[in-house]
Amino acid sequence: MIALLIAASSAMFVSLVGTRYLIPWLQARGVGQPIRLDGPRGHITKAGTPTMGGVAVVAAAVVGYVVSHLRAETVITRSGIVLLAAVCGAGLVGLADDWIKVSRERNLGLNKRAKLIGLIAVGTGFAVASAWWVNLDTAVAFTRLDGNALRVPAAVWILWAVIIVLGTSNAVNLTDGLDGLAAGAAAVAFAAFVVVGYWAFRHPISYDVKHPLDLAIIAAAMAGACAGFLWWNAPPARIFMGDTGSLAIGTAMAGLAMLLHVDLLLPVIGGLYVIETASVIIQVGSFRLFGRRLFRMAPMHHHLELGGWPETTVLIRLWVVNSLLVALALGMYYADFLSLDLVEIPAGSL
Repeated sequence: MIALLIAASSAMFVSLVGTRYLIPWLQARGVGQPIRLDGPRGHITKAGTPTMGGVAVVAAAVVGYVVSHLRAETVITRSGIVLLAAVCGAGLVGLADDWIKVSRERNLGLNKRAKLIGLIAVGTGFAVASAWWVNLDTAVAFTRLDGNALRVPAAVWILWAVIIVLGTSNAVNLTDGLDGLAAGAAAVAFAAFVVVGYWAFRHPISYDVKHPLDLAIIAAAMAGACAGFLWWNAPPARIFMGDTGSLAIGTAMAGLAMLLHVDLLLPVIGGLYVIETASVIIQVGSFRLFGRRLFRMAPMHHHLELGGWPETTVLIRLWVVNSLLVALALGMYYADFLSLDLVEIPAGSL
């Protein structure tokens, strides 16, 4: 528990203070966010706001992880190394995308193929290292490795892992369209992974998870980093995380879900990202099939803005939705734990 607190607090401090000095550094170099001209009119005033703030999030998470391991009782594991490497790799892909946007002064960075190739490389590296170096059990699970887990060949699991990394990283990227939305929602989601990881650590017989405490430490560091960044990213944002942050955050969530064997619970923990992504898919599909748009604008947060909701109202209400979905996911996780025959619940404790 001490290691978790150290990771979260140190990451939050580094992110909070680091972002404070990153903002003027980026401003001095003209690193400002181009704004899409077809977006909500109220967003035009945000043009020029410093971007690439995800550098502070990733750096703070790494520092939080390292500092938490200065204690002799805490050991760096292969799972932790693989996951952090994937997070940094996705962050680099996002950094390249952000830099191209800024240098060309337009809201188009890497082309779709280049970004896809970069994320596939990150996802494949993570999956292969997890399967063979970490020696992870390649099964698709909901809450734990039990009789209901779907056993698949390693090659199929690697493909599954790459799809999860691609889907989650892009989902967070789509959600990062309002000040503070992605950072605030991610902090709550990572807190859920802290609970899952620590719970698996405390109940090793029920959960066959490799290095669960180390994974919980990374989740705590990511939660702290997102919370610290939110201080400067809350509306009106003084800095945006950019693809550097959103792709790294999405990859971290996907990696934690795969390594903790809660793959199929991820859509509930990240339910807000599912809703945002689904709105885009529905919008595009409806227009191509029927020539009609079902939403005023996609993703969903823009639809709500154009419906007359102030940006802060949209933000807070979507945070509430996100928190409810995270609470539901944790409730499902705990309910499954209570169903185990190995668990003896004292009379009158419920």
